[in-house]
Amino acid sequence: MTGNFSHPPGGYVFIVTYGRSGSTLLQNILNAIPGYQIRGENNYAIQPLAQSWAAVNSSEPMRGARKAGVPTPPEDPFYGAEKIDPDAWGQALADTFVREVLHPDPGTRVSGFKEIRFHLRPGLFAPTLHFIRRFLPQSRFVFNTRDHAAVGRSGWWAKMDPEAVRKELKTAEKLFAAYATKHPRVCHRVHYDTYVSAPETLKALFDFLGEEMKPDVIERVLGTPLDHARNPGGG
Repeated sequence: MTGNFSHPPGGYVFIVTYGRSGSTLLQNILNAIPGYQIRGENNYAIQPLAQSWAAVNSSEPMRGARKAGVPTPPEDPFYGAEKIDPDAWGQALADTFVREVLHPDPGTRVSGFKEIRFHLRPGLFAPTLHFIRRFLPQSRFVFNTRDHAAVGRSGWWAKMDPEAVRKELKTAEKLFAAYATKHPRVCHRVHYDTYVSAPETLKALFDFLGEEMKPDVIERVLGTPLDHARNPGGG
């Protein structure tokens, strides 16, 4: 994206999940919608940006300097803090993320990405999604889950302690459910095992997105094999 920055007219959709949940299939389903470009994982690159904004926004000394509205002297430990606009900083971070990480192609109507790492730092889960909603307009989240036993047999999970796997997946799903319950207008939950066996259940997802569901397109995507051997760390 060059020249004047602008967000995609249809906003953003983010697939939030854990590894080996079938999220790459869901990503492909969304990318079959005309104008959608949902990128793959980016190693949770947006989380430290959210932390950076929160550090500036929540600092009491910095907030006090801004509220006072007078220049801080050079000997002040927060010299210059009154000049920092947290929302301008947050927007600049978000805009840079879209421009340099998502790189929406010309004609992209809805951008976004899928990520399997949001739950790894539970205390930052809601704050990071809050940052996304605040600075990326029309953001929506799709929480994708899968049968825990199937996940536990897949990829790197199979090498882990089964109890540790169950604990992590339960933690993730509690975070998903809590956020979706609190913010129902911008969240939707899907379950891999359900939509794979009954593709018609995806109609609720398409309704949530305000898009037309075309069964023949869904059938084609579901019938296309995925080669995860090229990306063993993917979802």
